[in-house]
This record gives sequence, C-alpha cells and structure tokens, in this order.
Amino acid sequence: MLTLLIAAMGKQKKDNCKDYAITVKGIRGDDFFLDEADILRLLKVATKGKIKGQPKSSFNLQQMEELLEGNQWVKDAQLYFDSRDVLHVSVTEREPVARIFTAAGKSFYLDEHAQMMGLSDRLSVRLPVFTGFPDKKMLTVKDSLLMKDIVATAQYINGNPFWSSQVSQINLDLSCGADCREMEMVPLIGNHVVKLGNGENIDKKFNRLFVFYKQVLSKTGFDKYKTIDVRFDGQVVGAKSENPRVDSVQLRKNVEKLLKQIKEMEELNDKQALLPTPVPVQPVMPPADSSKYNELNALEDQEPDNSRTENKAADKKEIKTERKVTDKKDVKTSGGKKQPKAVMRRN
Repeated sequence: MLTLLIAAMGKQKKDNCKDYAITVKGIRGDDFFLDEADILRLLKVATKGKIKGQPKSSFNLQQMEELLEGNQWVKDAQLYFDSRDVLHVSVTEREPVARIFTAAGKSFYLDEHAQMMGLSDRLSVRLPVFTGFPDKKMLTVKDSLLMKDIVATAQYINGNPFWSSQVSQINLDLSCGADCREMEMVPLIGNHVVKLGNGENIDKKFNRLFVFYKQVLSKTGFDKYKTIDVRFDGQVVGAKSENPRVDSVQLRKNVEKLLKQIKEMEELNDKQALLPTPVPVQPVMPPADSSKYNELNALEDQEPDNSRTENKAADKKEIKTERKVTDKKDVKTSGGKKQPKAVMRRN
C-alpha cells in the first residue's frame, strides 16, 4: 500500500497540466469587474509562462491564491487540480457598497469591509455617493472610523428602496473637532439638508426622518425647512427656510411620487403585521366517563378475533342499555321542561 501511494504521488508530480477552467463569482449576475482574461494574466505571472503543459509540481497553489487575492477586486480565490489534471480556478469578487469622492476630486469604491477599490473601466455601478473624504496617503484611526460610518450608512441605504431613490449624496464634514465625524444627507426631492451625525444607530435616524417626511413635510411641503436634524435620539429638529420656494410642476410630481412610495411602504408593513399566527391544533379528548367506549374503540382497531366476538357484542349491548337509561333521565329537568337528548357519536 505504501509503495503504491508513493508511486501515485510521484506520478502526479510528473504529470503536466492539461487544461484550466476559470470561474468568476459575484452577486451582480453576469456583470463582473474582472473577466477570465484578467485572471489568466495573473496566473501567467505566477507560473512565469504558459499554464497548459507545465508540470504540476511547478504550481504553488497557495502562492497563486495569495497572488490573486492581492488584486483589489478579488475577495477570495481557490485553486485545485482534479483527477484529469485540469486546474480549476474559482474567484469571488468584492462587492462595492459606496462610491467615495475626496476633497481633491479623486474617486474610489468601498466594499462591506471598508476595503478601498479603484474605479473600473469595464463596469460602473449606481451606489450611494459620499463627498469630502480626506486626501491622505496614510489613514488615521479617525479616518478608519469614518469609513466604518460610511459602510454602515451605505448598506442601510442600499437595503431600503425608498432611501435608495431619495438620497442624492452625503457630504462628510470633519471640521467639527478631533473626534467628531459629521454626515449631511442631500435629498433628491426637496431643498433641505439632513444632519445625520456619525454612523451610530443610522437605522433609527432614518426612521425618525421617514416619520417626519410622512407627518410634517407631506403637509407643509418639502421646501419649508432648510435643515432637518436627526442626530439626537428621540427628536427631530427642523429649521425653517427664510425664503421657501414654490414647488414647480415637476417637483410637485416628484413629491407626489415620494409620498406614494411612503404610503406603499406603510401598507406593506401593515399587511405583514396582520398576517395570522398559526394556531396549533389541539387533539380532541374523549369524555372522562367513557372508559368502556374507549375500550370498545381500542378493540375495534385491532385485527378481528373470533374469540372476542361475543365479548364485543356484550359490551355494545351494555353501552346501548346505559345510554338509554341516561337519555331518559335527561329528558326532564327539575323545571319540567324538556331538554334535547344527548347523542354520543363514535369517532
């Protein structure tokens, strides 16, 4: 056995790579930032030449995986040879959640792990836009916290169809202090600015803003307030505009569309809240004084036995007799009024 195993291992080392198969995975269907040609170029750099025909012993699969994962768009890479000497390469792409613009006008993407990724000439995606990010070669702790705030805010917006269509961009303001991180949201509809603060409890902040939109702005108009502050827990502070502009025809249509979306979301939440909760079915138990009735049913469920036929008939007769006596006694009550006879049904 040991000899055969050593011989098989030696044969595998001498075998050459006959072919390769590259697979790119992502959550955007068939749209990828990388294609097979990009992966193939990276593999050729690792193998220092062609892939097909090279001895399998010259492939350092772990090193090749690390090389692929060094690419800004590769989240994970898995390489292995199958029994036919075919090299399988599986690559999972990073998924951007936000697009960032620096103060100097540079732009890049951030993924869910706050990993920076440059723009791609092959694909451009629609994401929440954040402006005013500092231009630094070395990021500080404050910058790392800011990136976490951006990721949390962007993920919430991406997961909510209403805010995905309402948020135009979010401006970053770092001039408020050493440990201060401020975000201001510019809506697509309306001439106000929403002060969000940092990314803590961002879902609650947007929920308070949603309620304010529904109960206040839907009645007063979206141009009455200059700023809306939702930074503080449990309150919304609005500063009125000095010269509110009258909504144009197109703006009014956009506002009506926005209010329609609010109504549809409320109706959907109400329907989900009214869904009935499944009630467990309780088994029907026989009366406490029907021991002979239960005994008879248990006997009938068993296979027929000639030796028990006479006993069954006697039991049935006895139960029938007791039922008649009980029915007669229950016909009249102390008041002299007739009551309906009790009927015993067999399951």
